[in-house]
Amino acid sequence: MSNVTNLKDSVSTRWWHRISDDKVQCDLCPRKCHLSDGQRGLCFVRGVENGQVRLYSYGRSSGFCIDPIEKKPLNHFLPGTPVLSFGTAGCNLACKFCQNWDMSKSREMDTLSQSASPELLAATAKKLGCRSIAFTYNDPVIFHEYAIDCAIAARALDIKSVAVSAGYVCAGPREEFYRHMDAANIDLKAFTERFYQRICGGQLGAVLETLEYIRHETDVWLEITTLLIPGENDSDAEISELSHWIADHLGTDVPLHFSAFHPDWKMLDKPPTAPTTLTRARQVALNTGLEYVYTGNVHDRRGSSTWCPGCNELLIERDWYELGAWNLDKSGHCQHCGREIPGIFEPEHGHWGARRQPVRLEPPRS
Repeated sequence: MSNVTNLKDSVSTRWWHRISDDKVQCDLCPRKCHLSDGQRGLCFVRGVENGQVRLYSYGRSSGFCIDPIEKKPLNHFLPGTPVLSFGTAGCNLACKFCQNWDMSKSREMDTLSQSASPELLAATAKKLGCRSIAFTYNDPVIFHEYAIDCAIAARALDIKSVAVSAGYVCAGPREEFYRHMDAANIDLKAFTERFYQRICGGQLGAVLETLEYIRHETDVWLEITTLLIPGENDSDAEISELSHWIADHLGTDVPLHFSAFHPDWKMLDKPPTAPTTLTRARQVALNTGLEYVYTGNVHDRRGSSTWCPGCNELLIERDWYELGAWNLDKSGHCQHCGREIPGIFEPEHGHWGARRQPVRLEPPRS
């Protein structure tokens, strides 16, 4: 198990160090909060108590739900299968457009009304037929210890673990965290430092380091999502630069998803993203040489389906989160031309469909 000691109200952590007699530095993410006793970091769920950093959201969640894996979004990882999704509270970025602000920006621990040990969560996923669990809704970086323990418990039951993250994490904890993950979707929010600093309160460079680390130093299956905001990060020039960076630094076969913004949290002055913007962005990315580019959270059968980059034939048809035509053979090759398609595929795809099923975890009866 990870290096964590269970306490009644919090758990101790190890990614921090003392910088003075009365202050410590949290070393989990590039924010590197300097904290005194009684203070919380920007994430709110990590704070100092008796001279050490503790995690206050261990074993507690804002809710559990079974989703289609495609909703994470992951299109090349166990297609059609159900995933047990959950999050906690807080976040280590301050994105003005946050679409899950009620959880990620929460400062009320009462938000975490459901509790579950890692073992109970894994057993529930197994019982309900989920092939994976997903740390999502808010960033798992900040509940590092809980996510790792859940992944360890899940792996013991042949359940895979998925991290949906902004990738804003320091090198040491990043290595420890992704050692236990099977797949990740990293939110590449834009491709300028100005956007990250002004709108997210973070740094683009740290996210790019995480992407390169996952791709080149781990066996974790990687996909990327960029939420396009009108007038902020949706220009052809920026999309082209982002796509070229992915091609040059990660490879042309890393799937990229473009999703639509809707006004929320502290960014209510922007209009929703038009579906045509996602279609245009997809074409720009394809023109740079990326082979698997998707449109998300809009109804676009062509943009959400997988097409073979070798022969241009339809491989996996998607209508919203429903799978249709399936033209992969049992070893993950195109049935038309034989090209190997990157991803984690099973001989038969799942049939979960578009259902979203809330779940309340029940402790085993004694």
